[in-house]
Amino acid sequence: MSQHSRRATAALRALSEADPALAALALWCRHRDDDNVTGAAETQGAEIRYGPAFEALAPHEQIGLAGHHVLHVSLEHSARMSAMALRLSDGFAPDLWQIACDAIVNEAILAAGHALPRPALTLSTLLERLGEGRAGSAVLADWDCERLYHRLAQSAEAAGRVRRATRDQGVTRDLRPESGADRGRGSDTDSGITPDRAKWRAHLTRALAVGRAAGFGLGAIGQPIGDLPQSRTPWEVVLRRLLARATLPQRQPNPFRPARQWLGLAAHAVRNSAPVPPWQPRLSRQGPQPRVVIALDCSGSIPSETLQLLMAEATGIARRMQSGLHLLVFDEEIRIDRPLDPARWRAELGALGLPQGGGTNFAPILARAASLDPSAFIILTDMDGPTGPERPRFPVIWAAPQTDPPEPPVGRVLSIAR
Repeated sequence: MSQHSRRATAALRALSEADPALAALALWCRHRDDDNVTGAAETQGAEIRYGPAFEALAPHEQIGLAGHHVLHVSLEHSARMSAMALRLSDGFAPDLWQIACDAIVNEAILAAGHALPRPALTLSTLLERLGEGRAGSAVLADWDCERLYHRLAQSAEAAGRVRRATRDQGVTRDLRPESGADRGRGSDTDSGITPDRAKWRAHLTRALAVGRAAGFGLGAIGQPIGDLPQSRTPWEVVLRRLLARATLPQRQPNPFRPARQWLGLAAHAVRNSAPVPPWQPRLSRQGPQPRVVIALDCSGSIPSETLQLLMAEATGIARRMQSGLHLLVFDEEIRIDRPLDPARWRAELGALGLPQGGGTNFAPILARAASLDPSAFIILTDMDGPTGPERPRFPVIWAAPQTDPPEPPVGRVLSIAR
């Protein structure tokens, strides 16, 4: 592999005149020639590798494809791919991640006035196939790759259609997960590469400002790019903290056991013929076993891999805290009401045969949860339904599939759309 790309030199030079924003971002990427690349080019971490097929493209297609991969690097799609694979484990589908990232990047490249080798899947076309098309060019501002990936993954039928379409068009995989060397490289002083998310966001901000000042290229798209890398705490980490806080055993005074401090003070008082200090009870862990209650809204549309991840987090907390786990499945009424074994929840959940359809009413499950006296209550729902007049006295966590879910009547809401 060469140290700097000879194949992409002409295209990268042309970018400085065709698109100042992409040209500025290209300076922060590593460009290498690699004869082992099966397609025209591929991205891994902050490195773009150009294969022999890149030289066969027309000059305007070389410029567009180079810009395509520069955006992959700038939006940290490789690093975010590794993070998503770590979150979802065996449930991660790399081909759907590739499709989501390519759709967003191609939409931006074509909106900036560049050409791409055909076929080029765009975000607008993909959303039309998913039945979520939106008029105008505002789609780039509304979607990021995590949200688009979950939208693809939540429907096996839609994912199958998109997979078949890309396979029939001969679309090749050009995005690789970030390597261990990239994750461990805080910065590369020789090439000026700083993979840190905050620094890449700064690079993008400056590059887009240059593009807007020039009035053409990526900076002249006229809409924000919703896929800009942001520092987000994954929802499962927030859920883990909330559950751990709710299920921690409470220390309460035990009137039958003296505090160690009191024993020492009393012994000292007896030896010195002084008054014995007032009684101090020892604080000890008392009360019933913590219990986590999970309610699944069978009328809502929750991606299966998201349900698996949420259940894994809840059962992991239940095992570590030695908590009980209880499952409620509901729509307008409670359909399933049973305890779960934290060690066997996957098999038990798979054997339940969850019902589908129907309306939503939260009042019955809130009343049932109150009778179970939970340490924490998680409701996986689209949040569309009445809750009843009573306010629960236990922590309630709403897990909603919307990107911006409405404020709940009580408790804390988490968006699990990303």
